[in-house]
Amino acid sequence: MVHATLTLSIPRRIWIGALSMDHPESRIRVLSAFPKGDESGVGLVEVDGPDVPAVVRAIDDEETVTDLAVLGRHDDQALVQFETTDPLLLFPIVGSGIPLELPFDIRDGQARWELTASQDRLSELGEQLETLGISFTVEQLRQHVEPEQVLTDRQTTIVREAIDRGYYDTPRECTLTELAENMDMAKSTCSETLHRAEEKIVKQFFEDEPTASARRTI
Repeated sequence: MVHATLTLSIPRRIWIGALSMDHPESRIRVLSAFPKGDESGVGLVEVDGPDVPAVVRAIDDEETVTDLAVLGRHDDQALVQFETTDPLLLFPIVGSGIPLELPFDIRDGQARWELTASQDRLSELGEQLETLGISFTVEQLRQHVEPEQVLTDRQTTIVREAIDRGYYDTPRECTLTELAENMDMAKSTCSETLHRAEEKIVKQFFEDEPTASARRTI
């Protein structure tokens, strides 16, 4: 699995992009979003900033918004639920089959998405975004490796103990001798077991790490 952080540039032709650009000091935090049928979607957003009433009015005035309810309001913040017939930001997510990590923020035409999926699905997402004319920047792309997938039970136990005791901290809070004593094993055995575990983790990471070309074509 790959974890990706994307920054989307939402064009003005997408109403929520225009809304956020017209009110650049306001933050629109998307708490929940899901499709309703084939051509509409429902969103729950938290709006905060210096001109919340104007932002809420702009959402209500948007012709593709068919229903709106202000669920809460406090000072410079409002909780708004709405239904729209133009949920374009949902289409790439639905089309690629990637669960979107919520919440995410939209500010001044920019949205930041955190995603975890296979490389194939991320590539499909990139194609979906490009089809809709939504440009994006890959801020971070990293391979997620679970130690249990590559290590034996004993190696996993020792590595986790080493982490918990600060063996890998800088400066180191636990010496190899202390770690071995705590694990009730010879120092040489502890050292060899750790080295083999570290070797597996590093090799697995670089075998599965997305290539430079994959990062460019996500």
